[in-house]
Amino acid sequence: MMGRTHGQHALPTTLGFKFAVWTREVSRSIQRLRDCRERLLVGKMSGAVGTQAGLGPKALKIQHLVMKKLGIEASDISTQINQRDRYAEFTCIIAIAASTVDNMASEIRELQRPEIGEAFEPFGRKQVGSSTMPHKRNPIICERICGLAKILRSLVSAALENIPTWHERDLTQSSCERFVIPEECILIDYILVLITRVMEGLEVDEERMLHNMELTQGRMMSEAVMLSLGNRGMGRQKAHELVRELAIKSHTEQRPFKIALLENYVVQKLLNKKEIEEILNPRNYLGTTLQQIEQVVKKTRNERRDRGLSD
Repeated sequence: MMGRTHGQHALPTTLGFKFAVWTREVSRSIQRLRDCRERLLVGKMSGAVGTQAGLGPKALKIQHLVMKKLGIEASDISTQINQRDRYAEFTCIIAIAASTVDNMASEIRELQRPEIGEAFEPFGRKQVGSSTMPHKRNPIICERICGLAKILRSLVSAALENIPTWHERDLTQSSCERFVIPEECILIDYILVLITRVMEGLEVDEERMLHNMELTQGRMMSEAVMLSLGNRGMGRQKAHELVRELAIKSHTEQRPFKIALLENYVVQKLLNKKEIEEILNPRNYLGTTLQQIEQVVKKTRNERRDRGLSD
């Protein structure tokens, strides 16, 4: 498929490579959650200001036994409350995870545009896209994900504001957290349900992907041409300028990039027709795509096994 940067055709890539990038982004959020557990899941019996003065000389032992009963660790030290950097970290991680899903949903929304038409979220046979335009197939699930992710990111500000405390405690944290913590947990759960539904039912139009690659008439392979000319002895900057001029010529005249290359006498001296055809074949310019995907799949499977999950 066509890789795009700045919304413009860049170089060939594959849908699998796109999925592999998302896979590792999701994996990092899972790891962040696992890493924060020891900092997040702690308790305390610290008294009114944290000194445990009212619990007697064995206060630390009492605290230890109670936390052991609860199955969590005791806080290293605290005031009357556990400090809110712990919960703020959790909220940030949830917001990052939501933003990853937002990224996936945004990409699918873009690919579903009729002008691109390469991938589509599932659409039921009886689903109505618009009350007035029967032809519409709106990416409403992905749009819902993107909208809810905005709310989750907005909760980060509130969570960070909860870290400052007046002296040994006040109520500005708990009054806020009664909304923030339940809301972020409910929303991330719902967002994950939605993106799972989208990915399981994702429709892909491979023919449209190939068609879109032809829109620029071969100009997407300009880097490959430039590097090939460099390998034949032409300086990189000179090769870049030559290929740029030929790409502009191809675009202006709306002629295949291949023709512009074959008609140029400088290119003719360094590359023959068969070599140019090979260079312009996008399947020959995927680099280490397959190796990277295989590495990602292997690493992710190993991580899942380590967590006691199946492939």
